[in-house]
Amino acid sequence: MALEAKTGGIRDNHIHFAKCQFDQVDLPGSAPSPTAKIMPGENPRGTTVHEAVERYLEKKLESGGSRSTMKPVLESFATFCTREDVEYVGDLNSNDCREFGLELREHYIDGEIAGSTANTYFAYVRAFLSFCVRDEQLDTNPAATESAEEFLPEDRPSRETQFWEPTQRERLLEYADERVRMAREETIDVTVERAYRDRTIVVLLAELGLRGAEMFRDTTDDEREGLRWADVDLERGRLEVLGKSRDREPVGLTKAARNALERLERVQDPPIDDWPLFPTGHAASKYAAVEEATGERPESGSDIDAICREAGVSPPSITKEAGRQILKQLTNEAGIELEGDADYLQPHGARRALGAELYEKGHSELAQKALRHASIETTHEAYSDIQAEDVAKTMDNIRE
Repeated sequence: MALEAKTGGIRDNHIHFAKCQFDQVDLPGSAPSPTAKIMPGENPRGTTVHEAVERYLEKKLESGGSRSTMKPVLESFATFCTREDVEYVGDLNSNDCREFGLELREHYIDGEIAGSTANTYFAYVRAFLSFCVRDEQLDTNPAATESAEEFLPEDRPSRETQFWEPTQRERLLEYADERVRMAREETIDVTVERAYRDRTIVVLLAELGLRGAEMFRDTTDDEREGLRWADVDLERGRLEVLGKSRDREPVGLTKAARNALERLERVQDPPIDDWPLFPTGHAASKYAAVEEATGERPESGSDIDAICREAGVSPPSITKEAGRQILKQLTNEAGIELEGDADYLQPHGARRALGAELYEKGHSELAQKALRHASIETTHEAYSDIQAEDVAKTMDNIRE
């Protein structure tokens, strides 16, 4: 499971977390007074997670705790529990906490939070559940086990987050072009359509800084089906994505991005607007899509691509994991040298590189708009290392 599937995204708590973008779940009935103690005995099944979070935050505020810091994290945990069909605190177990840790890890893998931040968020949940034990809502803390913490990422500094170096970016784009040419000349075992598809993936990442979850299908989130041609408006030079906030967000197309999409559209010739920009090459998934749409499964060995087109059935988009695998393959084939633990140019590295490029050139507000940050403070925090270097250089210049 990916974190955005359950929550819509968790950000570093130092990045305007009071505006954290999570789905909120409306509970039936009126909420209890935040100052009134919720006694487990008042409900035959105990206290709901949402009620317990509200009570805990109120107590933290009264005791001087950082309510504004912990509130978005714990509310997202409560929403996660609701989506996992865990309504009551007493129903929580170690495996539920383990799954939440796994989602934090997925978000870390996507480069959207640091390993240290993931561990901090889990610590907030663990502290909340310790409160629930003291409040006699739980016998033991399900988050205070080795099993619950198994999937948490290594607690490493955020400065180690990968970003595409200019030479790496240039080489990857160059190779994506070479691969299209080789596919046209039939000197490699890759179809022309697939070569254009993969080239467009690289261009959109490098040029627009899109998130993987905004481009590809998430198998745990029905709303994230991957980009469709209905999302693209080439005449106006824009596309729409389902952003981290789960709102539809417009993204302007650079010349390179627009050119890549125009070429892909000509090669792909999508028969319907709902056709994915990056369709899967997995035949079984296409068979399943046709069967679900028509009620009949095509015979084995059929031209499933032709059937999808004739029936107007859009095949599934590639998944986030498939997108990563494509970048792994292209990075390796392009002979790109890497530093650190990463063995390929990861999607989030392109986004960070785009922001760094704009920020370093003094265009912090443009970086905010390009990355669709909620506030300029978010952008400043994300590139605080660059800001610190600029301050040091300015001091040196003044002293000279």
